[in-house]
Amino acid sequence: MRFGEQLRSSMIKEFYWHYIAYEDLKDALKTPFVTEPTPANPKPERRPWTEEDEKRFVALLESELDKVYTFQKLKREEIIRRIQASDREVNEVVSRLEQSMSDPRRAAERPTDEDFMLLEQDLSDIIADVHDLAKFARLNYTGFQKIIKKHDKRTRWYLKPVFATRLNAKPFFKDNYDAFVVRLSRLYDLVRNKGNPVRGDSAAGGAQQNFIRQTTKYWVHPDNITELKLIILKHLPVLVFNPSKEFEEKDTAISSVYFDNPDTWELYQGRLKKTEGAEAIRLRWYGGMENDQIFVERKTHREDWTGEKSVKARFPMKEKHVNAYLSGQMTVGQVFEKARKEGKKSEQQIKDWEALAREIQYRVVSRQLRPVVRTFYHRTAFQLPGDARVRISLDTELCMIREDNLGRNRAGDNWRRMDIGIDFPFSQLPQEDIVRFPYAVLEVKLQTQAGQEPPQWIRDLTSSHLVEAVPKFSKFIHGCATLFPDRIHLLPFWFPQMDVDIRKPVTRPFGIVRPAQSSSISTTDDADDDETDEDEASPTRTERRGRQHAAPADGRAEAIEPTGNELDVEERVAADPLAGDDDYPLYDSEDESDSAEALEEARRVGGLYYYRKLANHYINRAGYVTWEVIKFLIPRPRATRMPPESETGMTVMGTGKRTVKRFIAPKGKRIHVPVRVEPKVYFATERTFLSWLEFSIILGSIAATLLNFGRDPVAMTAAWLFTALATAAILYSLVLYIWRVDKIRKRRDVKRVYHEKWGPTILCLGVLVAVIVNFSLRL
Repeated sequence: MRFGEQLRSSMIKEFYWHYIAYEDLKDALKTPFVTEPTPANPKPERRPWTEEDEKRFVALLESELDKVYTFQKLKREEIIRRIQASDREVNEVVSRLEQSMSDPRRAAERPTDEDFMLLEQDLSDIIADVHDLAKFARLNYTGFQKIIKKHDKRTRWYLKPVFATRLNAKPFFKDNYDAFVVRLSRLYDLVRNKGNPVRGDSAAGGAQQNFIRQTTKYWVHPDNITELKLIILKHLPVLVFNPSKEFEEKDTAISSVYFDNPDTWELYQGRLKKTEGAEAIRLRWYGGMENDQIFVERKTHREDWTGEKSVKARFPMKEKHVNAYLSGQMTVGQVFEKARKEGKKSEQQIKDWEALAREIQYRVVSRQLRPVVRTFYHRTAFQLPGDARVRISLDTELCMIREDNLGRNRAGDNWRRMDIGIDFPFSQLPQEDIVRFPYAVLEVKLQTQAGQEPPQWIRDLTSSHLVEAVPKFSKFIHGCATLFPDRIHLLPFWFPQMDVDIRKPVTRPFGIVRPAQSSSISTTDDADDDETDEDEASPTRTERRGRQHAAPADGRAEAIEPTGNELDVEERVAADPLAGDDDYPLYDSEDESDSAEALEEARRVGGLYYYRKLANHYINRAGYVTWEVIKFLIPRPRATRMPPESETGMTVMGTGKRTVKRFIAPKGKRIHVPVRVEPKVYFATERTFLSWLEFSIILGSIAATLLNFGRDPVAMTAAWLFTALATAAILYSLVLYIWRVDKIRKRRDVKRVYHEKWGPTILCLGVLVAVIVNFSLRL
């Protein structure tokens, strides 16, 4: 969809006159024709762009910016006043409730359910206003970006650098709605629970040191962040660590420094491959750099077949002791000496901390672990105080930053670099030192009983268009793989997904909506109208006004109907029968794979080893090409090749253009596809090998019987046939067993590990041929 159409379909009726006049700005970019259009020349050349045209366009653009900025500012102030008024009303109703409960004589003043219902409706209306204002700001910001891009492309007068300064002077698009979310969450929680919100330890885990949860992770597009927060706060309150303190943005900042060995990357490899007992060691602090309490944490992965759950354990320490502790100069006893003297913590808890601290210190010193990556983000957590059964966190403005001293000195002898703090977007850093992640990360953490289903609203949320599931996503893994491209050659499986638009069409009603209103389309659609000549295709201004005024009276312009339940690229490849046979790989790196990776490693080693590997590579390649030629020449049923859609007018799966995309890892790298391997897989492989061996023994017994008791040439011929078949079966099963064990040990996603379609077929044909030859000769 072109942005002009998208803007018209997404407009809110009440805000109509305050949106950017995108079509008028597009018209202002068109200069008069040099000659009048004629049937022979319907599109004559236009007059060149002049300085007067530029002044006129810039003046119009400035007026549009002033209009949008002024309305956004006034609407924001209106929402603030409404929240303050609602705050007073809610406090007044709650005060009446408390007084009526403490004084029986004032029972008549007790608020009714209808009072709370009216308050909830008022708060829901404010929540919808916040949602609409956030969408308004983002839609207009996208409009300004696109019209500037169109101006620079058409006129060659580059306005983008200059107008960026004007945008920063009137930053209507930089509003942070977290303060609104926190206040609305508190009020809505009071009203939803009729003045009796759940109370408990707001730290919700601050005193609990070991966490065992079932966690699922999702990516959230920036278009959907504010709406997602507003949806969640209607079910779970925002977790505030210090309710008595006014909200500040730095209170939500979380920074973590991850450790690894820069030579072996053993922690990275373990966490990526999910090997049993794989660890991640990090130091975390909350808020700004002035916070002197550091949490030393260790996350340990446990396989499901062990019967244990992955666990995160941590202990606190002062920032001034960190360097001495990590280097081994400070003993664990000295770290907790002050805590033991103060007596605020139990002796058992201090002993647990000491045991954990010794293990982490030993690993850091013995494995030569060093700081490699820092992660920074602002976290909004949703949870009932003191109740960790359902916890949802949303991490925005996520950045991964290099903390190592490889190539140049960044942190020196300190455990973290001091040239940055929490000053997002860290514009002082060079591009090679930072990765600004394009999405927010949603984590849903559940502690449910065995067999218990999550709440329905969570299932609706995680299956909605607002989120994209990315199982086992790791900030540490992504940061290492992105920041150290020359040192890390095994990439996480979600890397190809970074090039795919994660936004989805709205296929069912879900989200923040007013009564009788329809959902709007995403505000930052990448479909660009710059490539289309719209001189003739665009409607006239009168036609546009007519269409816009014809918007339905439900408060929002008519939304575009989604074309069914559209699938993303991976789902289409998995479901499309045109993609090829069963062995069609979604990620090519696993099959281009072993030979390419081994050859690249051999090239780095050099010498005779490299030339031997190179010779094997060419021999294998020649054998593969020969086999493909033989397969092509053998008569067999072949798939019908589909003509292009332009010739047939048909589409696959009813979603538009047919797309089959293969993701190929960069040269010298391989995409790691997670494969779950349990001990029973090894046992199944052994049983399969023993079954082959048993069949081979039967064939060998037949051959030995014929050799010993047969006296004529027919028996000898059959005996040699069965002997050759038994020997081939033994050798084939042995090679297949060794190959399968190797692939299982390396956790390679190769289908022949679990399915062998050629071996049994060839074996059966061989037995059939031997039997037929035997009977034929005997007859």
